[in-house]
Amino acid sequence: MKRVVVVLALAALAGCGGASGGSGTAAAGSQGGPAPAFRLPTSTGGTLDSASLKGKPVYLNFFASWCGPCQEEATDVGKLARKYAKQGLVTVGVDELESPSKAEQFRKDHDLPYQAVVDPGSLRDAYNVNGLPVHIFIDRSGTIATLRVGEMSKEEIDIALRDLVAKN
Repeated sequence: MKRVVVVLALAALAGCGGASGGSGTAAAGSQGGPAPAFRLPTSTGGTLDSASLKGKPVYLNFFASWCGPCQEEATDVGKLARKYAKQGLVTVGVDELESPSKAEQFRKDHDLPYQAVVDPGSLRDAYNVNGLPVHIFIDRSGTIATLRVGEMSKEEIDIALRDLVAKN
């Protein structure tokens, strides 16, 4: 019984899933390393290629419609995306393992001003993360400035975005 309680407590601490598998090295997909390339379908029927984001600060926000912490922070993510878009920030919602219609409904329900892509798990695997939400802040050079698994407060996201757009 105690083992079950410990496992459940650890799962709760990690948000809607596990923890980052990164080792702190600058390998591709880890903090300090290059951001993995992707080409994924959008929730509205198009395709987004990460090559189109080159030279821009990018915030990838991984979510799923069933994830409570993702829903809790969505409004703040949307407000901050609007605020920093004026400084060139590109925010992309990354819906994990759901349909385009679920991703689009989440975007509409939370009045998110940015596009969402649907990840079959390949982008999640490229970043070696297992859990939701996930916040990835990529600088203009394509380097992962911050990778964070788990819910972030509005203030924490604001600081990360302010630092991201300030970098040349």
